Order: sequence, then C-alpha cells, then structure tokens
Amino acid sequence: MHVVTANKGPVAFALRPLRALAARQGRAFLHEGAVMDGTPVFNLAERCLRGARVLSFRGTLNSTTNLVLSRMEEGSSAARAVKEAQALGIAEADPSNDLEGWDAAVKGCAVANGLMGAAVRPSQVRRRGITGLTTRDARAAVRAGARLRLVVRGRRLRGRVAVSVAPERVRFGDPLSGAGPDAALVLETDLMGEIGVFERGATVDQTAYAILSDLLEVARVG
Repeated sequence: MHVVTANKGPVAFALRPLRALAARQGRAFLHEGAVMDGTPVFNLAERCLRGARVLSFRGTLNSTTNLVLSRMEEGSSAARAVKEAQALGIAEADPSNDLEGWDAAVKGCAVANGLMGAAVRPSQVRRRGITGLTTRDARAAVRAGARLRLVVRGRRLRGRVAVSVAPERVRFGDPLSGAGPDAALVLETDLMGEIGVFERGATVDQTAYAILSDLLEVARVG
C-alpha cells in the first residue's frame, strides 16, 4: 500500500526511516501537503531541480503569524487578529504552537529533511516566536520600509543542516514580504541560484489539492 499524507510530523521526525521502509516494500511515501499545502515544494525539488543541490532556504511558512502580523501593521491587536485566523480555519483553538514558532520549526525541519537530506528534529531548532511583538513594533517596521515576518531559515553548517525560526524585518518587495496569510519559500541552489514558490492565501482547498496531486502520482506510477 502506498502512503499519502499531509501531516508534517512524519516528515519532520522520521522521513529517512519512512522512505527506507517504503523502498523496501516497493511503495511510495508522498507528502507534498506537509508544507505550504498544495504549492509544489518537495515535488519542485524532486522533479524540476534534478542534479541541483539546495544550499539553504528561507521562508514564511506559518499562515497564522503572517496574518496576525499583517493585521498588527494595520493597528489591530494580536488577540483580534488571532480570532480572525481562527474564523478562517487557519489557526487552531489553541494558537500557541503558531505564535511561539513551533509550527514553523516543524515545517522547517520537514523542508530541511526533504530537500537537503538532513535529519533535523524540532527540538534542535533555534526558535523564537512572535508573542513578544507589539502593534508598535509591526508599524515601526512598515515605516522603515519593511514588514515583520516569522522567518524560517535552513543552511548547511559544518557538515550538518541548521534550522532557525525568528521574527525578522523583511524589506518590501522581498518574496517573503507578502501580506495576510500568504506564504513563500526561497531556495538557494548551486546550479540555479535562487528559486522560489509563493502561495496567495491558505485554505483547506489547497491542502486537499496536495492530497489529490499525490494520489494522481500514485496512479501514474502504479
């Protein structure tokens, strides 16, 4: 039986053994929906960047914090923005995993493990969330020509891959400076330079498409 999942946990905690098990069984383990819903992340590297090596990445991978920080730029409180994210279905009833950076850390591990051959776990991620930020901080960044965003970074460092999560000022025009629940990921590669993907908004429809695309791949390979 082939396995298709949108759960980021297995990719962040056990991608290598799961891939090895699938290979031994002659099966597929597909997980496009684990990061950025149906936006091609893992498929992009596997099918379109063959022969290229991912050297580092940076991304805004948590839609809740992107939305919250966008609303804070407009003068809203963080609490009100979180309620909006919950009403849209992109934030859990307990949003702490988003606001404290754990969701971004898990996704960062999934990207590092899936695209860079790493075996990083969330407990190894240097992590700082957005809970200490204020509306004043967000608006000050805008006045300076930037946006505060929770940025996930991964890079090769002395034979291993290090992942970090922290709020950063991102200049307007940068791929990571999208507003609302937008998400983006930029890869630095050895042969293609920088290449990135962008998702406008985030809904359950995009996640459903990720499952569909993986199922279509299963049908294609038999």
